[in-house]
Amino acid sequence: MPDDTMTADAVVVGAGPAGAAAALELARAGRNVVLVERGAYPGAKNVYGGVVYGRILDEVVPQWWTEVPVQRWVTRRATMVMTPTQALTVDYRTSAWDHSPYNGMTIYRGDFDTWLAGKAVAAGAQLVTSTVVTALLRDAAGRVTGVRTDRPGGDIHAKVVIACDGVNSFLAKEAGLLPRTSPEHTTLGVKEILALPREVIDERFGLVGDEGLDIEMLGCTSGIPGGGFLYTNLDTVSVGVVVGLTGLAAAKTRPEELIARVKAHPGVAPYLRGAELKEYSAHLIPEGGYRAMPRLAIDGMLVAGDAASMCLAAGLWLEGVNFAIGAGLAAGQTAAEAIAAGDTSARGLAGYRRRMEASFVLADHKRYRNAADIVLADRMQREYPGLICDFVEQVFTVTNPTPKIGMIREFFRAVRRNHVQLRSLARDGWRALRAFR
Repeated sequence: MPDDTMTADAVVVGAGPAGAAAALELARAGRNVVLVERGAYPGAKNVYGGVVYGRILDEVVPQWWTEVPVQRWVTRRATMVMTPTQALTVDYRTSAWDHSPYNGMTIYRGDFDTWLAGKAVAAGAQLVTSTVVTALLRDAAGRVTGVRTDRPGGDIHAKVVIACDGVNSFLAKEAGLLPRTSPEHTTLGVKEILALPREVIDERFGLVGDEGLDIEMLGCTSGIPGGGFLYTNLDTVSVGVVVGLTGLAAAKTRPEELIARVKAHPGVAPYLRGAELKEYSAHLIPEGGYRAMPRLAIDGMLVAGDAASMCLAAGLWLEGVNFAIGAGLAAGQTAAEAIAAGDTSARGLAGYRRRMEASFVLADHKRYRNAADIVLADRMQREYPGLICDFVEQVFTVTNPTPKIGMIREFFRAVRRNHVQLRSLARDGWRALRAFR
């Protein structure tokens, strides 16, 4: 970037999925847009690599599945409920997910983010990498008019700034939209990428070609609110945990110890035999959901993606990239319209919120806003995995010559053995039904 100030219609901060999508929409609308990324390339600072649901791209990149840098297409989805010595897995696979337009895919963020940002560049966006945004620029009335970067003379003046700078967004905080980081609304995701030959992965997980498996785990975090995961890539396996910061601090346990326990678990260890550690990474995840979302628009500025807490952590789903893309597209469309209308005030940008509410982004967050409270509740983490596994073990244990006592009595025995109160179980069941209705 030259050592003098720049002027653009819009500047997008952060070249992740939200930022790339916003820049793509603005560029396609014929707007002069600068996409600023602090890493050496899009995705360089993103350690997440897991399952991405790409159908949001259907109307953005025609036949995106023919060119997206995918590792594997997820054709199997499993949920594993665990105790230290037991594991019950509900495993679903379908041929409907093994052909276009597909349901989910495992990816590496460095590859995926570079690909999506490349679409924005091809449409006319200017990508500026290795550049840190250090402050917002404002006019005398306090309206956002651009950003200051760490380059000499590196101010970028713009009619609209779109903050897509991730969890703990510096820009959203400077704008007064986000409070200081709230530990109770933040989790820590830690992951190891383990190398295994492709043919070994195929054999152990029962996969063929580009088929992939996503295993989500409950009861594997030593009572700390959270869960675990295992995803198959082409010739690696991603395994890790996502845990609440408050619970992790109270347990005085290091996150790598939790991963080690997951890898050593009898339900997981056979899959990973002989695997070699390739990468270890950790990142914060905003899980406050709908109730923790900030205002999305102020004079001259929009917020999207993780910067706006747009991550759906509802137990059955852990989604973020698809929401980031959806929000980025809506932000780009709104900014382009506001610029054309000559009104980039908060009022002129209000269409962003309306777009989001009409789409899956805010509709899903609002609908499942109470789900995380159920999934991360103490009984769900500490009592119910043991109850479920104990009940199933007793049902499948043949005790001849002792007669079988029946499923209902066996269940109540398991309830008593695991010291679960029926009143609490009924109340939690009702809350879960309401949360996932």
